[in-house]
Amino acid sequence: MPQIVQETRRHWMGVLARANLADIEGCWEGEQNGIVYDFLRAPETGLVMVQGRAGGNGQRFNLGEISVTRCSVQLPDGVIGHAYVAGRDKRHAELAAAFDALLQIPVRRQEILSRVIQPLADKYNAAHDLRSRKAAATKVDFYTLVRGEDAA
Repeated sequence: MPQIVQETRRHWMGVLARANLADIEGCWEGEQNGIVYDFLRAPETGLVMVQGRAGGNGQRFNLGEISVTRCSVQLPDGVIGHAYVAGRDKRHAELAAAFDALLQIPVRRQEILSRVIQPLADKYNAAHDLRSRKAAATKVDFYTLVRGEDAA
């Protein structure tokens, strides 16, 4: 798979994983016209260890576990789609895998990117920006005052 397609696929898989189920269901209803797929791996939920870094760049440490649901589907023409989503929503993982498979078909890719992936990405980015602005509004700057003769 060419590098540009890998980067694009990484992007759309991330968007599908972060989107909420209601939005993906709405997009799928517009896509469903006769699309069938078989499960290679039915949706199943497990745990994944999440690692953190002190200060963002320090030594790694195990932060804890999160639930993750994965799914793999295959279209009749042999294209395989995969998905991993945080949480226990099996339908979310199924639809994300189905969209991943459809997006790998070159003649369908651009239409689905513009009709499904871009609106989902825009919605996520708008919500993320709103959360960031709300968090920034509560930021407190602490200043340290130095006392004594050595404070020159």
